[in-house]
Amino acid sequence: MEIVLIVEGKNDRSRLRRVLNADVPILCTNGTPGTLQIDKLRREAGGKQIYIFTDNDSSGRRIRGMLRDAFPDAEHIHTRRGYPGVEKTPEEYLIEQLEKAGLDAYIEYPPESGAIWSKEDGL
Repeated sequence: MEIVLIVEGKNDRSRLRRVLNADVPILCTNGTPGTLQIDKLRREAGGKQIYIFTDNDSSGRRIRGMLRDAFPDAEHIHTRRGYPGVEKTPEEYLIEQLEKAGLDAYIEYPPESGAIWSKEDGL
């Protein structure tokens, strides 16, 4: 299955790029999308499965509603209240939401934190 994510802005895209495979296209609405922007998103998405990842604030809900009308078969993912947008959401939570959406195969998991030392390291 080929997928594409649609997010609100380039900072959201940069944040998700840190946890998603580089082959996954991430498109931006660049704020509240008008007819021309929605047409552009349709062309860029092609026949791929669309996932919409927005903030859980009034602007994000408004954008999600517009995109729901434009892409009725899209899957919706959003941050939870209390996080100031996708761009400032902890990576662990983004990964959790992507996993819930069934996108495990596309996630680039960060390396485990904490160092593992061996005798060869001189410690």
